[in-house]
Amino acid sequence: MTTTDRPTGPRPARIDAETFFADRDFAFPSISPDGTRLAYLAPHQGRRNVWIRGIDQTHDDAVPVTHDTRRGITSYYWIDDPRWLLYLQDTDGNEDWHLHRVDLRNPEAPAVDLTPFEPGSRVFAVDPETTVPGTVLAWMNPRPLYVDVFRIDVATGKTTALVERTDPAETFLVDRTGRASWFMAQDAEGTHEISAADPDTGTRRVVHRAGGPEHPMGVFVFPEPDGSGVLIGDYQSSDDLRLLRVDRATGAQTVVAAVDGHSLDTASSASDTLPPSVFTSRRTGEVVAARFTGDRPRIVPLDPHFAEVQTALEKLSDGVLGWVGSDVDEQRWVVTFVHDREPGTTWFYDHSTGEARLLYRRDTPDPADLAPMIPVGFPARDGLPLHGFLTLPVGVAPENLPLVLLVHGGPWMHDSWGYNAAVQFLANRGHAVLQVNFRGSTGYGRRHLTAAIGEFAGAMHDDLIDAVDWAVARGYADPERLAIVGGSYGGYAALVGVTVTPEKFAAAVDFVGISDLANFLASLPPFVRANMTNNWIRYVGDPDDPAQLEDMRRRSPITMIEKIRTPLLVAQGANDVRVVQAESDNIVAPLRERGVPVEYIVAEDEGHGFENPENMIMLFEAIERHLAEHLGGATG
Repeated sequence: MTTTDRPTGPRPARIDAETFFADRDFAFPSISPDGTRLAYLAPHQGRRNVWIRGIDQTHDDAVPVTHDTRRGITSYYWIDDPRWLLYLQDTDGNEDWHLHRVDLRNPEAPAVDLTPFEPGSRVFAVDPETTVPGTVLAWMNPRPLYVDVFRIDVATGKTTALVERTDPAETFLVDRTGRASWFMAQDAEGTHEISAADPDTGTRRVVHRAGGPEHPMGVFVFPEPDGSGVLIGDYQSSDDLRLLRVDRATGAQTVVAAVDGHSLDTASSASDTLPPSVFTSRRTGEVVAARFTGDRPRIVPLDPHFAEVQTALEKLSDGVLGWVGSDVDEQRWVVTFVHDREPGTTWFYDHSTGEARLLYRRDTPDPADLAPMIPVGFPARDGLPLHGFLTLPVGVAPENLPLVLLVHGGPWMHDSWGYNAAVQFLANRGHAVLQVNFRGSTGYGRRHLTAAIGEFAGAMHDDLIDAVDWAVARGYADPERLAIVGGSYGGYAALVGVTVTPEKFAAAVDFVGISDLANFLASLPPFVRANMTNNWIRYVGDPDDPAQLEDMRRRSPITMIEKIRTPLLVAQGANDVRVVQAESDNIVAPLRERGVPVEYIVAEDEGHGFENPENMIMLFEAIERHLAEHLGGATG
């Protein structure tokens, strides 16, 4: 890191948690198919709801069209019929997603649930881009073990089954008419097989095979809209994940997009709130650009028209294209940029006229008071290259600081450059924040990913310790004031940190983290288990094998709980269906019996992670107190 990378200027005032974690007043915007209206998320009745306004209007002219008072909305969809808008919602974080319809002619009317299933069934995905007017495709499991494809008539609510699974581990892809044109399955060894299907006869022919463990979350597959080929994320003979086209008729492979030393960024497959792996044409359905990982994400254009648009858009900001959408004619565009100090900056751009205007830039916090996210790299103890990000508090000498090791979830995810409210909150409190893409993180190549096999609480943890030792050796961090904080897998990592290396950390925070690997696997929803071959079973172990089960226990913090002496903060959602509350209860109770300092927060209206702003504010105010007591803040 160079001197110019370091945050400069006076130390900013303390920024309250509400500024960081309250719902933004403009988020996830999208333009209507005809280019005349803008939809976005903003607070209404105390929760994040969908608002609509004319493309040339302001928020003062906007109308809230959803009225949820219990839990904020994240995912919504335009369809070809301008009367309707759709959105997904669950109940208090239980992930039983239902698809709801809003009548834009009467936005005060109650929303209609188009998928009134029994508890335990959910909508997994929605595709509003079909050639059948007034309909959408939905992936749902009214049969609990099987995720099938249905067509839903939005106006009437009529639901028609299009493809029903016979194997819960099988995945199918549909073209824009709803035909099952591609299938993905796994052989006995876990190898992914992609097959072309004849929509009329149902016969299949394998056109591509992809290895198993290097695709722990499944192969990225995107069918071409005309059915002539399919785009696949694969390594081929490279260590980097590329975007390939596989021809339906011949099986021939063509590299569509590749960046030496960088991998296709597939993190969005785990969350709709992350920037997409590929941008698609609203007019044709074809892929027009692909995102690759790096110190800053890299967008590779694949379409001449989009390349022109991209060039114009990138002049508007020094950030990276995050979310991009257009009208059907692909002339009117709305783009939100990824930036480490400017969350959610959004522009409107008219390609036909060259007009561009700012739609939204958040006023608070001031970007000058926020800290740059600095890419860093160093080798693990076995020589594996590690990449991460270091954020240093503004206005403080970058030396001998209290440091928070912030561990991402997954573990098959990765940290990337961009705005992170948790990072900025901690930096504002005077902490250096270190994020490391430990082995097993996606986005850094096949070798880096598969090096995590069998290494839970092993080399994966060593990578985190090596990262902390690097920061100490470089003089950034005070070795007596180190904390480990994480959620989900990151929560597991925090518990491993205070059991495997109890002397290392002065404080720890476990947020919806796994304490017992065997219990975690046993309590996952039934439809998940059929697709665990290449992730949890391959990387951690098969709980049906006694020897592997015993090894999983040795890697579980619950079996090392007597080693914990580090002050601990634990937070849990009561409705979490991924990491159930027992994972936290079973850590907290014995620690309290032993007198180990532990604070326990249970949010009754949350699931796997907190969504409601008041809960996020409560959590981070608790984290602030916890770290202040056990680490202190920056002194210079």
